[in-house]
Amino acid sequence: MPLLMLDLDNTLVDRDAAFRNAVIAFLTEHGLPDTDLTWAMTVDASGYTARHHVAAAMTARYQDRVPAAAIHALLDHGAAERVVLTDSSHEALGKVHADGWTCVIVTNGRTAQQEAKIRRTGLDQLVQGWVISEEVGRKKPEPEIFHAAADAVGVPLTDAWVIGDSPHADIAGANALGLRSIWVSNGQPWAQDSYQPTHIAKDIATAIDYVISAER
Repeated sequence: MPLLMLDLDNTLVDRDAAFRNAVIAFLTEHGLPDTDLTWAMTVDASGYTARHHVAAAMTARYQDRVPAAAIHALLDHGAAERVVLTDSSHEALGKVHADGWTCVIVTNGRTAQQEAKIRRTGLDQLVQGWVISEEVGRKKPEPEIFHAAADAVGVPLTDAWVIGDSPHADIAGANALGLRSIWVSNGQPWAQDSYQPTHIAKDIATAIDYVISAER
């Protein structure tokens, strides 16, 4: 069975939208200015800023106005409790599975948080496995995490595809292993000169459709 490796945040689920909604609720609850939303999203940088750096920045900004526990709750559970799987993504995963593919999620992040997203959205019922960087001790684009993903579902890496939104973690990681890849652009232009994805798609559903058609 062919192998399809899928990123989680901002690929399978809109992690930024979930975090934005969590921040809005946080600001409202603590009587903080709405304009802080832009600041918080910038500091978070789509989850690429280390959690302890985000926590330190928010603690310094709000000092005695917000309990530390509330900041940690936002960062630990805010996005995970609000992510959703769109109908189009759900249908695409059903289609690719019916077409004979083995799907495995390959994600960087903390195990508890990422597994909460996977189970909340029902992705645990739609894919055949997942690996999380904290759990395996390696993170994308390191080749070991992709090998761990293939091992988790018992399918060789040969002829696998990688779909993800990160040029560095997903596409460069795939290229280093000689794998085909699709970059989910989320409306952004491709800006790397040293490597290219096999294909660019606007979202996960169209990316999956491309993989299916390319293999027929």
